[in-house]
Amino acid sequence: RITVPEPLRAVMSAEALTPNGERAGTGQRAYRFRLREAVPPYLIAIGVGDIAFRSLGRRTGVYTEPLMLDRAAAELVDMERMMAAAERLYGPYRWGRYDVLVLPPSFPYGGMENPRLTFATPTILAGDRSLVGLIAHELAHSWSGNLVTNATWRDFWLNEGFTTYFENRIMEEVYGRDRARMEAALEWREMQDTIKENGPTSAVTRLSVAPSPTDPDEGASAVAYEKGAAFLATMESIVGRERFDAWLRSYFDRHAFQPMTAERFLTDIRTNLVRGDPALEERLQLEKWVYEPGVPSNAFVPTSPAFAAVEAQAKAFASGTPAAQLRTQGWTTQEWQHFLGALPEEMTDARLADLDRVFNLSNQGNSEILFAWLQIGVRNRYEPIVPPLERFLTSIGRRKFVLPLFKELTEQGAWGQALAKRIYAQARPGYHPVTTTSVDAVVKL
Repeated sequence: RITVPEPLRAVMSAEALTPNGERAGTGQRAYRFRLREAVPPYLIAIGVGDIAFRSLGRRTGVYTEPLMLDRAAAELVDMERMMAAAERLYGPYRWGRYDVLVLPPSFPYGGMENPRLTFATPTILAGDRSLVGLIAHELAHSWSGNLVTNATWRDFWLNEGFTTYFENRIMEEVYGRDRARMEAALEWREMQDTIKENGPTSAVTRLSVAPSPTDPDEGASAVAYEKGAAFLATMESIVGRERFDAWLRSYFDRHAFQPMTAERFLTDIRTNLVRGDPALEERLQLEKWVYEPGVPSNAFVPTSPAFAAVEAQAKAFASGTPAAQLRTQGWTTQEWQHFLGALPEEMTDARLADLDRVFNLSNQGNSEILFAWLQIGVRNRYEPIVPPLERFLTSIGRRKFVLPLFKELTEQGAWGQALAKRIYAQARPGYHPVTTTSVDAVVKL
């Protein structure tokens, strides 16, 4: 029972017994919630504010501030389709409803998979549903993470790797194979970048790895997400999708509402998928995937035919072709992300200005495209990037975007360090402590 001042509203990661509240004295309303299923405490969440709701389907809906409601509902209109796709793949949704609370911009994460009520960043509201893979991801956690939960943070990948794989399968069901392949290829590149940054023999690149005793967030790298997903995609490619899906669906059924360890996972897969086949055991390289650093030799590498054409345009631009002559008509967000990631590390001001003039990148409303563009501008110490960079860093607090940009600034000598301090001093009061704790270690005010 949560009592709040009128006219505020309380929502929770549990069944709402009084969705509209009940009078609880002068100027107060009480909201009662119930959750019958056992969950670990990190999945207990409460939100209170000026919150409105709109139904999106029989079991789905969105909460957010009233002024954001139309925009959020239009962006998340496919949630019911995502739910149906997830159930077709891996069995019934066991939590009753699935709603999303779109939070203010200071929310430090992309999403948080609280049962029945995902918390989500407004940075996914791109206007074209191009970033709703995040919602597919948080929905998938209703099976991998909330239903079958890693027992300790050493096996964080059992939540996030499974969920990233499942997310891609939902996206394929709802939006088609081409989009799913592009998103998988982008995730593979992110994993490769993380492994390159840390080194292929670094313990950080193992799936099952002990978290830092002082900062458990250190385990939340692309390795847990993308290498875990690559492991499952590799198993699917070896045994076939039909057989793999049957095992994964039964895995969720066998271990529903139970904690999971890497050792229990390996026992399950050997018992119910490998089934004593030594040749299959050897092909899967299970122990290498879970306990060794880097990526095993049997890895399935996702590719996108659309990206070959994108890479050709990036190469043409790098060779001197003016931006206006590039063939970019009809490109999706994912193709723009790939294009920006394929450009040369170093570019002149004139070349950057040409890109910005033709494609208006500094005024992008899509957070992922703008983030990629800002990284390029900072890396090249491109002075015109400063105003859009400052607007971005003072208007959103999502750590995925904020921390890399401040890191990039501090690596650009006196120019970047002075900018970082000035912008961070202005932005810091609006950031969540999760974000400031990370940025404080990078920018010394």
